[in-house]
Amino acid sequence: MFNFNRTLIYLKTLTPLSPNPNPLLHRYPSLFSLRFCTDSTSFAASYLTHTFGFSPQLASKLCSTHRLQFKTSQKPDTVLNLFKNHGFSDSQLGNMIAKVPGLLSCNPSKRILPKLQFLLSKATSNSDIVNLISENPRLLSPSLKNHIVPTYELVYRFLQSDKNVIAGVIHNPDLLCDHVVPRNITMLIENGVSDSNIARLIRIRGRMFKARDTPKFVEEVKNLGFNPSKFIFSIALMAKTMVSKALWEEKVETFKKWGWSDEDAFEAFIKKPHCMLTSVDKINVVMSFWVNQLGWDAMAIAKTPYILTLSLEKRIIPRGAVMQFLLDKGLRNKSASLTCPFVVSEKMFLDMFIKRFKNESSFLLKLYEEKLINPAYTRDDKTCMP
Repeated sequence: MFNFNRTLIYLKTLTPLSPNPNPLLHRYPSLFSLRFCTDSTSFAASYLTHTFGFSPQLASKLCSTHRLQFKTSQKPDTVLNLFKNHGFSDSQLGNMIAKVPGLLSCNPSKRILPKLQFLLSKATSNSDIVNLISENPRLLSPSLKNHIVPTYELVYRFLQSDKNVIAGVIHNPDLLCDHVVPRNITMLIENGVSDSNIARLIRIRGRMFKARDTPKFVEEVKNLGFNPSKFIFSIALMAKTMVSKALWEEKVETFKKWGWSDEDAFEAFIKKPHCMLTSVDKINVVMSFWVNQLGWDAMAIAKTPYILTLSLEKRIIPRGAVMQFLLDKGLRNKSASLTCPFVVSEKMFLDMFIKRFKNESSFLLKLYEEKLINPAYTRDDKTCMP
């Protein structure tokens, strides 16, 4: 609805000064400006300033950058009223217009309302959609018929419910914004990537679907021998898309500082691509505990890189303490696998490495539980570098 009082306020700034003002202009300056103003850009800038509290500089920049031009407040007021009727607050509207000022010049019944209604029909909470759009107004830019609906239906194929799709869009709005997303999803299907893998990637690594180089990484991972229908393919693809070339090289260099070769790092990735998703700091603290605290060979981890993905405090330190005791007491053959005790389940670990030693089981269980509660090794340990 047209706000007459507000219009009187902000249009006063457009009234020209004159030493001998026209009586009509003197009595109704805002109405005169509204009727005869021909500078639509200045009007739009003034509207942004007085409606949203933008600085004159920001308002002018937005108008210039986005070619925002309107000569009356009728259309922008209609746009704002539509949003307010759907629960958008003034602060949310200010945030939206700062990001996409062109919304004020659109036909709201064609560009905004149908998309709002579509998204609201899929959500269990209207506030979820209001918050989603207020933070990401670009969602209102693509065509509903040609992009939003078909992309939504494509994502629904993998996530299997409106609740999951909306949650995915809230986590990553580009799923419905970027036109590359459906092309990348279709590309994965054509390359034989299983539906479960695609669903996992959408949930965990939705941003990769807007990347223009995703097809290159898919081909690269396939050439390394990963089967697109297997779970490990999605992990390898995430590693390739999430880890920059510079960070990848830094991680390889970190492994080499602990005695690995380039080939060892490559083989570790092939065995367990999760290891390249591990941070450099985590690699160093795990290796430090393994080598400096336990006194074991770092090459054991190269053969079982899964160790790098385990919790230091909840698994590696407490199990390491038990295994170190058994080795020191001669209760475990020194030629036995060092890594096996760390990868088995909790029940199997207790059965194989604590309960089976009748005379020491009470001490071992106490040692294990104490390390779980209060691990002696911390990430601030000065020995965490090779």
